[in-house]
Amino acid sequence: MAETTPSKGTVRTGGEPGGPLIITEDERLLDDLLRLCAAAGALPEVAHGLPARRGDWEAPPLVIVGADCAPRLLGAARRPGVILTGGDTDDPALLRRAVALGAERVLVLPDGERWLTDRIADAVEGVGPPALTVGVIGGCGGAGASTLAGALAVTAARTGRRTLLVDGDPLGGGLDVLMGGEKEKGLRWPAFAESRGRVACGALAESLPRLHSLRVLSWDRGADVTIPPPAMRAVMAAARRRGGVVVVDLPRRVDEATAEALAQVDMGLLIVPTELRAVAAAGRAAAGVQQVLGDLRVVARGVPGRHGHGLPPDEIACLMGLPLAGEVSWEAGLLLDLSRGVPPGAQVRGPLARFCAGFWGRVTEDGSAGGGSEGVERARGGAEWPGAVARAGAVERPEAGSERRPVSGAGERPGTEAGGCPGPEAGGGPGAAPSAAPGPGAARGAGAESWPGAGPRGPRTARRDGDWS
Repeated sequence: MAETTPSKGTVRTGGEPGGPLIITEDERLLDDLLRLCAAAGALPEVAHGLPARRGDWEAPPLVIVGADCAPRLLGAARRPGVILTGGDTDDPALLRRAVALGAERVLVLPDGERWLTDRIADAVEGVGPPALTVGVIGGCGGAGASTLAGALAVTAARTGRRTLLVDGDPLGGGLDVLMGGEKEKGLRWPAFAESRGRVACGALAESLPRLHSLRVLSWDRGADVTIPPPAMRAVMAAARRRGGVVVVDLPRRVDEATAEALAQVDMGLLIVPTELRAVAAAGRAAAGVQQVLGDLRVVARGVPGRHGHGLPPDEIACLMGLPLAGEVSWEAGLLLDLSRGVPPGAQVRGPLARFCAGFWGRVTEDGSAGGGSEGVERARGGAEWPGAVARAGAVERPEAGSERRPVSGAGERPGTEAGGCPGPEAGGGPGAAPSAAPGPGAARGAGAESWPGAGPRGPRTARRDGDWS
């Protein structure tokens, strides 16, 4: 048995999470492991054999065993999180010791340094399932992407989910202004411009302004409007490791930084006003986004002054060849609320908040599904959503001979072909849509049902002029 001692130069205050346990007498290996622990922000304990005190073997989140001490641990109780470091991963004797210890991995330094640093940091941070990350993109200028992103974040936080709202559009004016918190203390994007590698997820969250029970990473009003792609990658990775929900407001033009953000998004929502010109613009925006993001869905946004004559949401989805996530009716009084500092989605009975509540309920079912793409698949329970696609470009098509169901609140419209897209009589001929017409049944998969909280699909009456920001 061997006693454990804190690494040199470390002082524990009792508030830090437990660090890894290092078991080795190889001084060179120990120096390397202590350096990696420092890089990961961990304070390790060091022993030369099986710890003498009861619980010291089971308690650490991670145990790193040097090959020199592995024979002394034979017979120790099996536990998860054991890493064996040795000089040669092809050495049969080392592999046998790894099996006897129940080690999850055998690695050699320096080749495995990056992996081991991340593994140490994950263990210390207590990382669980990744956050469910949703990106919101405007189909055209003024479509309301920032408003929808803010409402999704406010709704998620209101239901008790750990929520982070990320401002990915440097020219959007700052999400802290939209949320009424431009004077709140906390870091903004320029403070993270030099971030590289791994950012501690807990430190990231604690450094940001807290608004309406969620954390907000916003742009400021300074002259710097660029974020290096490595910084975007590091910050987004930290945000996802924190778990819960991450909502990202993204620009329509996909540059390198935006592509890094999209690469870590599980699902994209493209918000499109129910106007023909908006659909044409949204088609071009979608083409760029789909080069990076596989799961992109349409949110149709009602416009004022149309008196029910806007394009039907299911036809918009059909023309764009994308599944329909739902519709948000025009909300009278929203602009006035925003001007008074009321965050979007705060009016729980409004169309915007109802859509967001229905969206999160659909994604996470009972609110317990984990984040990440795996969490989305678990939430679906193996069944596709209305109009959902499992992967990019795979638009759901009904079986041959299946009967189409009319959209809730609307009957069949004249000039609509069996495939669901508008026929020539409805103005669906060449030139009317910005994208190639999908095959039979593409749109009816997109609009076959309305989501909980989605606005009505029948005629609507605009009650106020104006537009979303």
